Amino acid sequence: MLRVAVVGSGPSGVYTAQGLVEQDSGVLVDVLDRLPCPYGLVRYGVAPDHEKIKSLQNTLRTVLEHERVRFLGGVRVGADGVPAERLRELYHAVVYCVGAATDRHLGIPGEELPGSFSATEFVSWYSAHPDAGAGRFVLEARSAVVVGVGNVAVDVTRMLARGATELSPTDMPQEALTALAASRVTEIQMAGRRGPSQARFTTKELRELGALPDTDVIVDPAELALDPAYADPSALPAPQRRNVEVLRGWAERPRTGAPRRIRLRFFLRPVELLAAGGRVAAVRFERTAPDGHGGVTGTGRYEEVAAQLVLRSVGYRGVAPEGLPFDAGRGVVPNLAGRVLRDGGVAPGEYVAGWIKRGPTGVIGTNRPCAKETVTSLLADAPALVRRELPGDPVAVLCAEGIEPVEWAGWLAIERAEVELGASLGRGVVKLPDWESLLAAARGAVS
Repeated sequence: MLRVAVVGSGPSGVYTAQGLVEQDSGVLVDVLDRLPCPYGLVRYGVAPDHEKIKSLQNTLRTVLEHERVRFLGGVRVGADGVPAERLRELYHAVVYCVGAATDRHLGIPGEELPGSFSATEFVSWYSAHPDAGAGRFVLEARSAVVVGVGNVAVDVTRMLARGATELSPTDMPQEALTALAASRVTEIQMAGRRGPSQARFTTKELRELGALPDTDVIVDPAELALDPAYADPSALPAPQRRNVEVLRGWAERPRTGAPRRIRLRFFLRPVELLAAGGRVAAVRFERTAPDGHGGVTGTGRYEEVAAQLVLRSVGYRGVAPEGLPFDAGRGVVPNLAGRVLRDGGVAPGEYVAGWIKRGPTGVIGTNRPCAKETVTSLLADAPALVRRELPGDPVAVLCAEGIEPVEWAGWLAIERAEVELGASLGRGVVKLPDWESLLAAARGAVS
């Protein structure tokens, strides 16, 4: 039997496992994750109010419950865990599906001021990621600026504008729910350095902003008009054309005087975060203009926007997995159709899939063809890989070396504990927010 370790239990990892066991009946797959919970960004990145997308967990669950797939949570690979070389000794092949773990920075003065956070930190907090810890994101803020015009920027904007009535039915942790329900944020500005025709949000996500109760969505028609494609969007791809049409509708409709306002801003580039009282108080933007080549150029005109909370959502970046080569410029592991390349040559038995393979691009579904390509490469190599003798069942070896994986039964215990927690709070399922409670539940202890 061919034994394969898949490192990462998000969509790319689970799709890889699925492809392996469906295409070859002689494959055994262990899906490893440093967290005790599976599903990756589906659990810890999809907004709590996006129940349809979160239901993808049911599809991923079916794979992880396959008779030839094992989930091994709480297993760190690399620093302070199982070295990559040791993992390679325990399995015929290892596929790294570790995503892109860090945010891109703005690289401007004041970026590290208190009150300035990456959008990922905010998402991790309201999604109960155990590394997030306690957050003080909205308790004192009245106005917020979200830098970026992609789907993550729309998500965090929407979460800031939602009230307790809409958030309570979600699986959001109680601390985040309490803080957001008490939020005094009434003004949210989402700003992009380019125009509406180049924004990266999807139309479905964009429209959700307009459906928020007690919230006006405000768009300045003068800013929209700066985009050369705005007057006649017919040449734009359909998604961008639909975005422009939605924005035009908002620009033309009257305000209702709702207690909360979301302002979508364009052609503004942040150049500095300004402080008052030792924390962020405003964002200084430079007005930009189209350069005629798809980019923008600075105009030398500036604007300051008050904000006691700044969330930066300008993209992700891969982190070098310990023991693997890494292209720091692209933020990926060098590979050929998923096969890891070392010094220009293929490294036998080492593979990548997902963002660490191709960069942080695409949507969840993009991981399917990406994983399929890697699986095709691995199974083509399998006859040579399976000849190597292994030291035994990897789980038994890891346990003997002091590693205690959270297996599927442990994850099911976490699920039961989250149901019980929700019931005790008069809510539905509520996520356990920290390592201690997750591991206590997994080990069968009272959390």
